[in-house]
Amino acid sequence: MLHNLAALVRYRGLIQSLVTRELKARYRGSVLGFFWSFINPLFLLLIYSFVFKYILQQRADIDHYELFMFCGILPWTWFSASLLESSGVLIAGGNLIKKVLFPAEILPIVTVLANMVHFFFGLAILALFLVVFQRPLSPSELLWFPVVVLVQLVLTTGFALLLSALTVHFRDLRDILGNLLTFWFFATPIIYPYFVMKDWQLRLLQFNPFTHLAITYQEILYFEGPVGHWFWLLVLGGISVVWFLFGYFVFDRLRDTFAEEV
Repeated sequence: MLHNLAALVRYRGLIQSLVTRELKARYRGSVLGFFWSFINPLFLLLIYSFVFKYILQQRADIDHYELFMFCGILPWTWFSASLLESSGVLIAGGNLIKKVLFPAEILPIVTVLANMVHFFFGLAILALFLVVFQRPLSPSELLWFPVVVLVQLVLTTGFALLLSALTVHFRDLRDILGNLLTFWFFATPIIYPYFVMKDWQLRLLQFNPFTHLAITYQEILYFEGPVGHWFWLLVLGGISVVWFLFGYFVFDRLRDTFAEEV
């Protein structure tokens, strides 16, 4: 397993080429092309903002509620899209899997990286909102931004490797995953702030790994003051490395069965 993992460095050129191909193929034939990377998160922001600001009116006295919500929705979109797409990526790439020299783990990794690129595109919309609403950003807080992105990248890749390998043998996982992600979204403080929850609810939320990512993004980009959630972010970073190794271990153990099942 460690040998195969170390070999990924040699395939960085192939990974870059496949990520570029994935980005081009996603909007091939589309009039707006890559602009959909900006439009989709903006539409999602406006829909949720309208529902929770004007219909349900559950704002918890938060100024610029749509900006607060966008700070959580943007990374969540990267996370959920990566998991959904990676669950079927080995099945869709069956022709590549059957090639003896092709490293199958590249496919879920490419899926995660391609969605990360879309996340960075969406950051342009977020940056625009930050300028319009004149939200103060501290350089010391922004230093934590690459850290939280790296933690999310490692955690998401671990999930992607595990799900892509298991779905080859258990096709129902794709349908289960869609429902699970819907529950997971509402169990994460994205459309509501964590500080309105009761103590017992907060304790439950701490077992949700994306809770710590969402809160850290909000503290960096929305709330004023220092990043108070840094300890939990570092703990999650350590857990993410272990989870990535576990996901890769399962993937490597099932590698020889992929060609037969796809």
